[in-house]
Amino acid sequence: QVQLVESGGGLVQAGGSLRLSCAFSGGTFTSYVMGWFRQAPGKEREFVAAIGWKSNSNYADSVNGRFTISRDNAKNTVYLQMNSLKPEDTAVYYCARRSQTVVGLPTTMRAYDYWGQGTQVTVSS
Repeated sequence: QVQLVESGGGLVQAGGSLRLSCAFSGGTFTSYVMGWFRQAPGKEREFVAAIGWKSNSNYADSVNGRFTISRDNAKNTVYLQMNSLKPEDTAVYYCARRSQTVVGLPTTMRAYDYWGQGTQVTVSS
């Protein structure tokens, strides 16, 4: 059974950095595209970044140039390095596995079939 467990969230001041981790188990990690999404209070969950097995990546415009997604296939882990954080980055961050029936680096929630429980990121001004 596929399981995703996020960690690394916390409280940080604007301009600071955090690195989120997502530990994957229950499948062949290298076969899957992995994504990060976030959900702020009162808002819909939105795409942040995705990474393919060759470490090709895709970013939302709002985080491009500040966030970096990466993966360590030996550790079955995907990371999200977040720099120059802004108060509007405050949200619960979720990692997800892309469905095997979908191709590319999708940005929609319905393209992902397994989700972690989320980790809270709070950026103070």
